[in-house]
Amino acid sequence: MTERLNRFLARAGVASRRAADVLIASGSVRVNGELPPPSGVFVDPDKDTVTVDGRPVKAVTRHRYLVINKPLGVITTARDEEARTTVLDVVGDEGQAGHRLFPVGRLDADTSGLLLLTDDGELAFRLTHPRYKVAKEYIATVIGNPTPTDLETLRTGVKLEEGTTAPAEVETLAVTPGSRDSSLAELRIVIREGRHRQVRRMVHGIGHKVHSLRRIGFGPLKIGRLKVGGWRLLGDAEVAALRRAVGIDLKGGGPPLAAAGLAEPDPGAPPPDQK
Repeated sequence: MTERLNRFLARAGVASRRAADVLIASGSVRVNGELPPPSGVFVDPDKDTVTVDGRPVKAVTRHRYLVINKPLGVITTARDEEARTTVLDVVGDEGQAGHRLFPVGRLDADTSGLLLLTDDGELAFRLTHPRYKVAKEYIATVIGNPTPTDLETLRTGVKLEEGTTAPAEVETLAVTPGSRDSSLAELRIVIREGRHRQVRRMVHGIGHKVHSLRRIGFGPLKIGRLKVGGWRLLGDAEVAALRRAVGIDLKGGGPPLAAAGLAEPDPGAPPPDQK
């Protein structure tokens, strides 16, 4: 059975579909020794030979799923040209245990908390696609105490340069008294979009600044008691919940992109989920 090259690379754990498109465009991928066209190509995993930088690619039959509690200062990427600490460094040898793990979405270096690592490109693509509105839950400590009007603006939508944000869930958890510039308010914020540094920009849009930001939930996943810098494998029930959240059945089948109303990702688009 044939499938699009980027989907095959994602299913093989090489990268997410978005990153696979970038790899194809860069000339790193060959199909039967030939450079595939930029418009894409279909491959038959049982008949065609696919290589990335000269190394053969085989589809994996069982994927791997890890959740980490990303510390501050760690870069959300598989590798870094400046030799900075990456999320794969956090999991150590587990990231090299025969699986090409990559992060699902992104957390900025100055944001900590829950991040999913996997080699399941199909699931990763859907989890970060805006169609599915997967919830991202944060604890934001902001400078100053937002007024009820400020909170309502966060809930109904904040005007950003590229347009107004979708409604968010917002509640105040705690307030540390002080002057306007020294008091701190702890907010729980849940969004279902993946705009660039969205939570920080939303808070800035109501006249405040984020002091610290931590993600505690992603879809059905919760950070729980996982220590900062720690990681664990997901259980089967957690993986099943993630797959159900984005319309992939437990046998691994999801509707084709066109049938699901999904467009192929734009290779030139910025990575999603940057907070």
